[in-house]
This record gives sequence, structure tokens and C-alpha cells, in this order.
Amino acid sequence: MRAANPTTKPKFSLKRIFHKEKKLNRSMAGNTLLFVFMALCGVAMAIPLVMIVNNCLKPLDELFQYPPKIFVRNPSLENFTSLFVQMSESWVTFSRYILNTIIITGGGMIGHVIIASLAAYPLAKHNFPGKNILFRMVVLSMMFSWTVTQTPQYMIISWMHINNSYWALILPACSFGMGLYLMKQFMEQLPDSLMESARLDGASEFKVFWTIVMPNVKPAWLTLSIFQFQQMWGNTGSTFLRDEELKPLQYALMQISAGGVARTGSAAAVTFIIAAVPIIFFLICQSNIIETMTSSGMKE
Repeated sequence: MRAANPTTKPKFSLKRIFHKEKKLNRSMAGNTLLFVFMALCGVAMAIPLVMIVNNCLKPLDELFQYPPKIFVRNPSLENFTSLFVQMSESWVTFSRYILNTIIITGGGMIGHVIIASLAAYPLAKHNFPGKNILFRMVVLSMMFSWTVTQTPQYMIISWMHINNSYWALILPACSFGMGLYLMKQFMEQLPDSLMESARLDGASEFKVFWTIVMPNVKPAWLTLSIFQFQQMWGNTGSTFLRDEELKPLQYALMQISAGGVARTGSAAAVTFIIAAVPIIFFLICQSNIIETMTSSGMKE
């Protein structure tokens, strides 16, 4: 009788039966329906952007045409020319509005990313009394809309005597709870051994945060920068700013677009500028986010 080889494995086993790999099994019809559905959703989301681009290139006769056409027939830059003329006639120079926008948007975005990251690091990687209560307060603050806190925020800014200044818009932007929540949840995914090894090498807590934690949470603060840039770019500053020399470009553009029927062409150009800048910033940061996410997987 031939002896059984102990190294041979049985051809069938219960483990193979109950632990089969699940494979997607979609038919050609299912794939076609899914592709058609996604294509329709993409067209529905792209139509408003296409209309914004075409409207800014339409002459006045095409803008007032009914029923309105999506695509421009006789493209022209007349709307941008009239917008430039109207901006140049303002007693505040166009460059001043741009400078105000850069200071307010850049200060609010950078300040929010830095403060949210500094506050999220101890909540994610340190234990101290009251840690859970503080985090729950941050989560609770996200439930209230901006209109609910508008009056208390105005009172606090008035008490601090920073009304009618850049700080009146920059400081409230730094205290947005969504950024702290996002950074904390992302920092918790980092292995503690990475920071412990840096501390054993003599690195200070700030150096660990700046050279170890921040580079590894780059997708989080890039995403946060997109959200904050969009919010700050749409801020007109009309609540806190009184002097015309301090107001951002968004305020000047909105004033021009509210000029009535005679400024319909300028309003179309204003809509394009307001929508184009955040989209360009998003596209630039999106490539960095995808590249970082594909190469930043970390394990214990």
C-alpha cells in the first residue's frame, strides 16, 4: 500500500468553500446603464459651468435672447472690457481691491490651517484632562450655521476694537471648527511609533509636529485649504468693513453686477471671475492631494 504524502493538500476543504473571494460580476447591460447614469450626472453638473463661460463671451443681444441659448454664436471680450472700464472709474484703484483680497483670503486660509493643525495635534496624540469635552464642544459648534453666531461674533470683534480692519475677517476664519475636526481625524491615523522614535532622537514636540506630523497629513491640510479659500474668496466684508479702501474685490464686483440691466454684460464677466478663481485653485490642489494620497499609506 502506498503511504500518503503528508505535504500534499486536499483538493477540497471547508476553508476554501466558506472563504471564497468575492468577485464583481456585472453584465454588459449593467455596465452600460451605470456609464449612462454617470454621464447624465456629469452633464447636469457641467451645464452651469458651460453657461457661465459662454455668457461672459456673449454680446448684449445674445444675453437678452429668449429662449436663452447655451453656446455663444459671436464670441466677444466686450463684457470684460466694459468691466475694466467701470473698475477703472472707481475712486479706489483696482489694484487696491486685489491687494485687500490677497491679504484677507491668504491670511484667513493660512491662519486657519496652522491654528487648526496646532489644536488638533494634542487632541489626537496626547491625553490630558478635559480632552473629550473640548472635542465634543468643537463638534457641537459645527451644528450652528454662520447666521446664528453672526451677532455674538460682531459683538466680540467690537469689544476687541478690531472692527473695520483686516483682522475682523481673518480672526473669525481661524476658528472654524470643521478644520480642527478634519485635522484631528486624519492625525489619529498616524502611527505613534513614528513620533516616539523622533522623540527618542531628541526632537522637541514642536519639531515632531512640524517635520513629522504636518508632512504626513498633507492631504488633510490641502483639502482644508480648498474649503477655506472658497469661503474667504466669497466674503464681501460688508458686515465688518466700512472703509472702501479695505474692502475686497468681491465687494466691488458685486456692486458692479448689481447695477441693473445696463450692466448685464459686466455681470456675466463678474460671474465668470468669481467662479473661475476657486475652480483654478481647486484644480491645482487636487492634483497634489491625489499624488499625496497614493504615496502616503502608513502602517504600524
